[in-house]
Amino acid sequence: MPRRGHVSKREITPDSVYNSKLVTRFINNLMSRGKRSIATGIFYDALEKLSKTNGNENPLELFKKSIDAAKPIVEVRSKRIGGANYQVPVEVKPDRAIALAFRWILGFSRQRKEKSMSDRLAAEFSDILKNTGATMKKRDEVHRMAEANKAFAHYRV
Repeated sequence: MPRRGHVSKREITPDSVYNSKLVTRFINNLMSRGKRSIATGIFYDALEKLSKTNGNENPLELFKKSIDAAKPIVEVRSKRIGGANYQVPVEVKPDRAIALAFRWILGFSRQRKEKSMSDRLAAEFSDILKNTGATMKKRDEVHRMAEANKAFAHYRV
């Protein structure tokens, strides 16, 4: 938390192929050690593979559908009240929901057993579109935790 007021968000430039800021954000999250060209190659290759497996549908639309499906709606936040910690269900802000979806997709695709990272990403995206896979399991788990702690909703953060 800054002491001197609000920090403005940096403007992200859209990517060159799909002209989408969401794609740029995903590539930035995928990138490791500053190697953007490798990350973009992996991402575009994964979208191409995803498009081929889904009957040559628009890859950008498939990507957006998978991100929307992976986004959590509610999550639990810990709140200390009178010496006890309660898990309070809270609605997730749109930017945080996208960030969580990216984190889960990348984390679980890195754990997969496919040969290359683009294969892993494509497989994770197709699993999300089929409503299966580790990312969807994680999202459902987060929603289940929020549902279980609905009794503490009046402690909203």
